[in-house]
Amino acid sequence: MDTSFLQGNGIEALPQFLTSLAIGLLIGLERERNPSAKAGLRTFALVAVFGTLAALLSTKLGAPWLLIAGLLAVACMIIAAYLNDTNPENDPGTTTVIALLLSYGLGAMIWYGLAKLAVMLAVGITALLYFKPELRGLSQRMTRRDLVAVLQFSVLTFIVLPILPDQDYGPYHAFNPHHAWLMVVLISGISLTGYVALKVVGTRYGAPLLGLLGGLVSSTATTLIYAKHGKSNAAVSNLAASVIVIASIMVVMRLMVLGAVLGKTALPHLLAVLACGLIAGLIVALYNWRKMDQASELYVPETSNPAELHTAISFGAMYVAVLLGASWMMDMAGSQGLYAVALVSGLTDVDPIALSSLRLFNLGQLTEQQTVNSITIAFLANLGFKFGMVVFIGGWPLARKVAVGFATIACGMLLGLFAL
Repeated sequence: MDTSFLQGNGIEALPQFLTSLAIGLLIGLERERNPSAKAGLRTFALVAVFGTLAALLSTKLGAPWLLIAGLLAVACMIIAAYLNDTNPENDPGTTTVIALLLSYGLGAMIWYGLAKLAVMLAVGITALLYFKPELRGLSQRMTRRDLVAVLQFSVLTFIVLPILPDQDYGPYHAFNPHHAWLMVVLISGISLTGYVALKVVGTRYGAPLLGLLGGLVSSTATTLIYAKHGKSNAAVSNLAASVIVIASIMVVMRLMVLGAVLGKTALPHLLAVLACGLIAGLIVALYNWRKMDQASELYVPETSNPAELHTAISFGAMYVAVLLGASWMMDMAGSQGLYAVALVSGLTDVDPIALSSLRLFNLGQLTEQQTVNSITIAFLANLGFKFGMVVFIGGWPLARKVAVGFATIACGMLLGLFAL
């Protein structure tokens, strides 16, 4: 038995108890909003502190059963509180019960040196409790097709991906099944996040967020839908131009994330070029937002679920084709061949050539400058393609408004490309 703690005043344990108190107050603050819940601010705070106390005594006295006994005591207290309640309209308590037990466990984690993880979990638990209406609304808005697509994506990610061979095949050793599917998972995961957020948020928070989420899912689809509405309704043209520009800004942000995550060695030039385009685009977007009519009607882009099996496989096939094509053209025609592939493939989608260039860079087949050039060319080609869509679908009045934003983004990237 460790009795050394009895020798002092125990003040050294105060930070752990204060952290437990803060965690309990955080979760309890959310539960306090539910009038039928049997536990609120004080109860959650006390349970979290009790968890830390039970862990302390369990450690110092060498009696692990004390921690289990504390958990059982909390469970019995909860059961007694709800058994004594005869009002059938009150909260049945399932969510509050598990939240209390989690608070006890988080308090114990803090004593065992897992304070950072405990705080992160507490924030996540509080967010999960708070966004109950949004989560319920999301589940109701998701179709059966959406649910099947998510299940397919989960199977292919957590079951298929681990068993794919992590070995290079084919010409130039450019094709790696595990790596290729990992890229599919990465892009589909990013797009799926935007898709779900778009379902939850809808049009409630205005054009900036709608443009960002639309760009996260598909900037091309967002451009298409707002080009149509911008042409049919002149009052929406300023809003449509703003959403289209913001969606393309989101593509720059996606590329920055891919460059930072997938570059095995630093790519400072790529990040600098993209940052120049991002800053220039944000300035124009902010200016457009100040001029925009806030009362204009918003439209949520109609996009397919990026987690659908055929969508994921199509992207994977495109990625492999662009990867092999870029390797072959690089071998046959040098940088000019690579840039030709970037120009053509970037017209419809920037992600395949961006991922392919980063892959070849990691394999040592491309220099940093060639990688930056190919990604920049692909993005500019994609920007040009979307501007053409705006011209032919939305007409010149809308195209003139979009042109300012697109030209500013392009000039910012070109400035970064040649000046840095």
